[in-house]
Order: sequence, then structure tokens, then C-alpha cells
Amino acid sequence: MKKTLLIVNLGTPDKPNYFSVFKYLRQFLMDGRVINVNPIIRFFLVNLIIVPFRSFSSSKIYRQVWDKETGSPLLYNTKKLAEKLNSKLPDYDVEFAMRYQNPSLEKVINKILLKNPDEIIILPLFPHYAAATTGSVYEEVSRIISKKWVVPKIKFISQFYDNEKFINAWIEKANKFDINAYDKIIFSYHGIPNSHVDNVYEDSVCSDHDCEIKITEKNKFCYKATTYETTKILASKLNIKDDNYIVTFQSRLTNKWLTPFTDEVLESLAKEGKKNILIFSPAFTADCLETIIELGDEYKELFIEAGGDNLDYVESLNYSDTWADAIIDIIK
Repeated sequence: MKKTLLIVNLGTPDKPNYFSVFKYLRQFLMDGRVINVNPIIRFFLVNLIIVPFRSFSSSKIYRQVWDKETGSPLLYNTKKLAEKLNSKLPDYDVEFAMRYQNPSLEKVINKILLKNPDEIIILPLFPHYAAATTGSVYEEVSRIISKKWVVPKIKFISQFYDNEKFINAWIEKANKFDINAYDKIIFSYHGIPNSHVDNVYEDSVCSDHDCEIKITEKNKFCYKATTYETTKILASKLNIKDDNYIVTFQSRLTNKWLTPFTDEVLESLAKEGKKNILIFSPAFTADCLETIIELGDEYKELFIEAGGDNLDYVESLNYSDTWADAIIDIIK
């Protein structure tokens, strides 16, 4: 049986300049699963307010992470992961794509279908299901596939937040640090609007479903619930006491996103006299703008200015062997 594994990441501009960033942000923010408001309102909000202004600041930040030889770190890490998986999976063709910009899902899927596989396994590289990430990939894949005359077997993997080998890949990264040397451990996840988690439930209220405590039948696809579950598993394996870690959310667009906010928690911890902080971001499987710059530079500077001494962040899984082995376990 001919099988293809397609791994999918979020996306990145083609170049770190204004027009490439504008194009990327526009495609990203015009997605109704990312900004779920009236399409007419979204059009004016994105095209006339957010993107024209944000592209200036974002292009400057992208230039900071851009490597002259390898380009975007997100693209590079995803490409290297696909190469490693190809070497570890001789019975599979392994391809990679981005939900936004290049290589596009449509071009890569068309390329895969030319080889006439019996089965395509699609793995968005987001451990925790969210409508704006995994859900958006599913919607786009469905749109592309629905136009085809011949459709092979499609297997879509929606989340893997508690996969043992995925957890162990993070443990390997964490073991590079002396966990006991830090005053506090922060598990910082990419934020999403409160409305996105509320929409998971029939009663439309996430806060009524004990998402911070346990996974249940009702909250098993709630982004907030699964991030807390990943944190509890990691903390247990790393022997971190309950009062020595906290779950936070970063990269918010408005104050109506999941709380507590990572930047506000860091400022508060510094003012409380906490001097040495270690920060994980288990929602990101590949280092990118949000880890390298937001955590590694911006939040570190904010913490020190507020009175802290040191902020270390645990690098993402990128294309480590243990992460590649975890993916093999997940798809099989």
C-alpha cells in the first residue's frame, strides 16, 4: 500500500519585507476560523486597520529571526523534520505544507495526488485542537479534496497533546535545564479568543466545564482543557510541585482572549521577588517568531525591567529524533 504522510504547519511570509508580511497576514487573518466575525466586518478590519499597520512592525521582527541561508526558522525546522521523517519511514512518502503561504496545501496535495497514493495521513503540527489551527487545516484540505474526481483514503489527526512520546520529546528538551534552580516554571501557550473555547460547548460557556482540572467527554476538544492536561503531565514527569508552575497564554490580539496573559504574569512574578524563571511553550512544536522573539527577547526584557534577573525558555521540538519518533508513534 502506498502511503503519504503530510505534515502541516501554520505558515510564514516568503520574505521578511512589508509586502510579503502583508500578504501572509492578510491570508491568515481573513480566515473565518481565525477572526470569526461577520465577513464584511472582517474584510474592513483586516484590510484597512490590522494588516496595513501591523505589517510594518511584523516585518521588522521577521528580519530579526530571518537567517541569510535558511530563511524563516519555522519553514526551515518543518522542512528538516520532513526530511528526517522520510529517512525514518521508508514505506511512506513524507511531504510538508503550510496552511498559509508556501508551500501551500493546495500545491502539495496536488503533487501528492499525482503519485496516486492509497492513503494520505494528514498531521497538523498543533498538539492541541483549536478551530483556528487544526480546524482551519481540515477545512482547507476538505475544500481542496472535494474538487477532485478521485479521492484516496484520508486519515486526519486532530490532536496529540497527551501522546507519551510527544511528552517525552519535551522532557528531553527540559532535561537540558536544572528545573530546581528556577523560582517559577511557566507553561505559556498561544492564546485564542474566549469565544473559540466557548463555541466547543452546547451551553457556550467554557468556564463551566472544569477545564483546568481534568479532561472529560465534554471538554476533550477544548483547547484550554488540553493545554492544562499537557502541563499536568509534563509537571508530573518533571517532578514540579503544583505551586511552582503556572499555565499562561501569549500572543493575544485583544483582552478577550484566554487568561492569564504571559506578559502580565511575568511582570507580577518579578514584582513578587521571583528572579529566575524558566518558560516552556508546548503549543509550538517548531521555533518561530513567538518563541525566538516574543519569549526569548521581548518577554525576557519585560521581566528584567520589572525586577527579574533571568528568563530562560526551552527551545521547541524542531526536528529532534525524539520528536520524529513521536510523530511515527502518533500516525501508527
